[in-house]
Formats: sequence, structure tokens, C-alpha cells
Amino acid sequence: MTTENGKEVLFKEIEQRLASQGFQIDKKDQTRPWGGFFVINEDQAQQFADTYFDGLSVDNLRISGKLSPKILVVAPNKRLSWQYHHRRAEIWKAVQGTVGVVTSDTNEEGETKVLNPGDLITLQQGERHRLVGLQEWGVLAEIWQHTDAEHPSDEEDIVRVQDDFGR
Repeated sequence: MTTENGKEVLFKEIEQRLASQGFQIDKKDQTRPWGGFFVINEDQAQQFADTYFDGLSVDNLRISGKLSPKILVVAPNKRLSWQYHHRRAEIWKAVQGTVGVVTSDTNEEGETKVLNPGDLITLQQGERHRLVGLQEWGVLAEIWQHTDAEHPSDEEDIVRVQDDFGR
């Protein structure tokens, strides 16, 4: 199976799983050079936390009052940009496959940590981070913790320190 065919099949499986779990997908993007993502309706943040984060209370997760749940999909041997955000912190949980995560408080990349299904990592606002695909497709549940209620984070709130795809 080619990587593209594998991507198509995996995205269909994830979409079907999310629908069977009762989630409303507000946006789907499988065109990213590293994989893609699903954005879940924000009104379902507690249901998402119950399903993917062992029932963590959204009240405890909130920083500014808004949370954005997503599913990230990373291709084998691909890396998202080395990046950070001004208006959000993030919580990631490996759902399927094994992935690498690199973090640092500076622009120098740290060691790659391996996350297996069930492993969780919390990324602080401003913390540099990178998701790395290892030998297989990786799927993560992610919650954006918006830190500025007046100006919630979005896809534009990415400061890329380094990017394999020249973005």
C-alpha cells in the first residue's frame, strides 16, 4: 500500500470513528505535506476530553475559557514545523501508532521523545515543539488551550522556527 493510499484509508477510518463517537467534524484537511487533521466542534470539548483524555474536566483545562479539540495525523518519516504559539498551550495524547515529539524552551531542538498510544504530553504557551512521524502513521488527540479570550488562537498563530516544507 502506498503512503497516499494509506493516508486516504486512514482518514476515512478516523472520520468514521469520529462520527460513530458522535463528534461533529467542523473541518478536515488531509492535504498537509506531513499528514493532516480533523477539527471537532468546540461545543463537544468535554465529550472529546471524556473520550480521548480519560475524562479530564474542561473546566480544569481552560485557560481563557475556550478549548479547541482536534485529531492530528502524521505520516511516517515526516515532521511538522519546529514551532511555537503566542496564544495557546496544547495537550496531546497518542491515540494510534508511535510518534516522536521534540520540545525545548529555546530555538535549539531537544531530544526526540517517543509517545506510544495512551501517552500524554502538555505543551506550554511559547514552548517550541515538533511532532515527528516515525515508522508508521501516527494519530494524536489534541486540545488547544486558548490563552487570550479576546483573540483566540488559530492556524495563523504558528511561529515557525524551522520547516521541512519551506513554509
